[in-house]
Amino acid sequence: MSLLFTDEEFRSACKELDEPQLDGGWELFTETMGVKIYRLYDKDTGLYEYKVFGVLGGCIPDLCADVYMDLTYRKHWDGYVKELDEKDFGGDRAIYWEVKYPFPLSNRDYVYVRERRDLDVDGRKIWVILARSSPQTSCAEKKGVLRVNDYKQSVAMESDGANGTRVFMHYFDNPGGMIPTWLVNWAAKSGVPGFIKDLQTACSNYKTYCEGK
Repeated sequence: MSLLFTDEEFRSACKELDEPQLDGGWELFTETMGVKIYRLYDKDTGLYEYKVFGVLGGCIPDLCADVYMDLTYRKHWDGYVKELDEKDFGGDRAIYWEVKYPFPLSNRDYVYVRERRDLDVDGRKIWVILARSSPQTSCAEKKGVLRVNDYKQSVAMESDGANGTRVFMHYFDNPGGMIPTWLVNWAAKSGVPGFIKDLQTACSNYKTYCEGK
């Protein structure tokens, strides 16, 4: 049993690949690049959380998982990353991630924990990565950078039977500050497909990157 995430949390992510859990107000938000994005309104924040279902063509799931976990490589392909490293915070291991925001908005940073498991589910190989913010981790805040303390993400991936990956992603973060909620929600509509496209490109370039290290 993991200290970070429960077995049930991993099982829940796997289940979404076969049985998307969309009761309780989830609505189709947009469909693009072979993926469907659903959203659920959070009345407390005025923001949405998102679920993404679809197929990433041209990249196999174990490669996707490796690329997703490789923080050093992400600094090469994700132009929004200013700083991204796993660190020791007084005995606690966590990831520090600072994200560039366009002027005049302040950058945001995250302190979060994550875990990957490569699971065998009734003979199917499923890769699951879970992450969530870790506000209890003692990481000093930077002047001029807003700390995001409400962040969660889960990803489940398996082969599509060819050379692609069936993927499920569940995502929420509250960037805080004085950003209009319409702008946050617009950014999600363009940002999620953009991230998927960048991830596919990153997968295709990963072998060359590893050979060049």
